[in-house]
Amino acid sequence: MRRLVLPPLGCCVLLFLLASVGFVTLGASGCLHTFRDPPPPILPSPWVITWHDEFDQPDGSRPDRTKWTYDLGGGGWGNQELESYTDRAENAQIEKGNLVITARAEHFTGSDGIAREYTSARLKTLGLFSQKYGRFEARIRIPAGQGMWPAFWMMGDDIERVDWPRCGEIDIMENVGKEPGVVHGSLHGPERGSLPKDLMQSFALPAEQHFSDDFHLYAIEWQPDTIRFYVDSSLYASFDPRKADGGPWVFDHSFFILLNAAVGGDWPGAPDSTTQFPQSMLVDYVRVYTAR
Repeated sequence: MRRLVLPPLGCCVLLFLLASVGFVTLGASGCLHTFRDPPPPILPSPWVITWHDEFDQPDGSRPDRTKWTYDLGGGGWGNQELESYTDRAENAQIEKGNLVITARAEHFTGSDGIAREYTSARLKTLGLFSQKYGRFEARIRIPAGQGMWPAFWMMGDDIERVDWPRCGEIDIMENVGKEPGVVHGSLHGPERGSLPKDLMQSFALPAEQHFSDDFHLYAIEWQPDTIRFYVDSSLYASFDPRKADGGPWVFDHSFFILLNAAVGGDWPGAPDSTTQFPQSMLVDYVRVYTAR
């Protein structure tokens, strides 16, 4: 192929013109470095952030009281759980930019006056923040071990008026320790009176991988006609009113957020001799968005 040779002045003028419209890059010496395509357009995000907690307070700080409050005591919480939930720093504090919820094996008398053998924390935004529809996400590293039951979930903010399950429940992420590579997303609501109606799907990691080994992003995208569930970038479930099988669809009002690490219960079973304590659930951030 013949090579086109430009006189020095013509070459400099051509390179200057090309660089000015973005097709070449000139170094400080005026030498040609690379050709490049024009940059792609930046598309607007479909979501606008409305609420978040980055947990960036100093180490040892308590969770932000303007954003979180606590459920206290025990009694099983409808699931035969074994812990007493507390508001102590030993069970919930900020460490290295994470909210750390720690389950401990210890003899402790809770706020209900009953002594139990485990403690943990259950945080919620009830009375402080709730939202109808949007994207709700958290980056979490879950605890491990038989009997552990971490969760990132939501309930209808009318719970104190209509009770559960009429308020509705959205479980964005639940794990039971006997299934270290599986998480579950589910909806719970009423069906013909007080009986709950459950819609559930699961997401599994490849064999021999465990969710407790690293952080993962757990999210839902909640719209009037569907609720989609994600782990990291993977969409693994989608529920809509047509799948309610005739039961009431109660996911049409504001919900608040909960984070907790339960110990024991009907689903995970009790800890055993293989379970090591303390066990911690690390939350890097929680973010909530609304559609743009």
